Amino acid sequence: MISWTDVYHVLSATVPLYVAMILAYISVKRLKLFTPDQCSGINKFVAKIAIPLLSFKVISRTDPYHMSLKLIIADSIQKLSTLIVLAIISKLSSKGNLGWIITGFPLATLPNTLIVGIPLLKGMYGEEAAILLSQIVGLQSIIWYNLLLFLYEFRAAEEVSTNSPLKTTEELEDPHEVQPKEGHSKPKATSITKTRTILLTVGKKLLWNIKLPEIIEKSISILSDGGLGMAMFSLGLFMASQTSIIACGTRLAALAMGTRFLIGPALMAIPSLAIGSRGKLLKIAILQAALPQGIVPFVFAKEYSLHPNILSTAVILGLLVALPIALAYYFLLEL
Repeated sequence: MISWTDVYHVLSATVPLYVAMILAYISVKRLKLFTPDQCSGINKFVAKIAIPLLSFKVISRTDPYHMSLKLIIADSIQKLSTLIVLAIISKLSSKGNLGWIITGFPLATLPNTLIVGIPLLKGMYGEEAAILLSQIVGLQSIIWYNLLLFLYEFRAAEEVSTNSPLKTTEELEDPHEVQPKEGHSKPKATSITKTRTILLTVGKKLLWNIKLPEIIEKSISILSDGGLGMAMFSLGLFMASQTSIIACGTRLAALAMGTRFLIGPALMAIPSLAIGSRGKLLKIAILQAALPQGIVPFVFAKEYSLHPNILSTAVILGLLVALPIALAYYFLLEL
């Protein structure tokens, strides 16, 4: 049973994040300390330096040989099935495009396990829950953030290709090695070059499986340790630039909350039950899927200018209601 001490630990993990967000909001909205260009530069630092280094740090501490196979399989099925469902809905919808798939994917499948989940579920189910959630964090950083980045880069390449095919081909190639193409080889070569460029870009942003000396590891830590705080600061800057805190409107906000706290756990419960997860493992799997939206997808959305208003609203409202919703799921699962 979760105690008031455990609740305090959750608050001690989340309140400092709100302090960073509110400070950024006041800095722009009231004090006018940052210009739009400076805000953009801060978000770029978070997206290209702080968050990748934080992800690297998490991944380097993940042991892939001691993971709960059932949890990992259920988590993978949840995320893949979400992508398939989103692709089908997008295809049938009049607004169907890759952008809505990219936005919907983190809303349903990428929980904020690092900030809220580990202290909260550790209080509910003990050290085992913390270990299992660490595995989710590691897998999320290794696979799903990479996939999300790939989709962002692929969409960005497709937009440029549509607007200016000739310019795209020249930009994707090494400017010192631009060669004229002949006959029918040009489309194929362009496609290969584009894919290679996307993969290289994603690889530069999220790296793993590299053992570094202590002096380099500490150099990474000094930047990565502030990653979450800087991400929340960037969120506060974005909020200040909007006319309303609920930047996407009440309808989309309600849809985002429903996706996060209802559809996400349901999509996790189905494969978990199907592969035989029971007891504490099943409860932890469902509860971690009911955690609020992670901050990292918002940083990516802001960097690529793809519906950051929806993801910012999901993060803000999600953190506000995280504790009562998690407790509601906890009591329901204990019935």
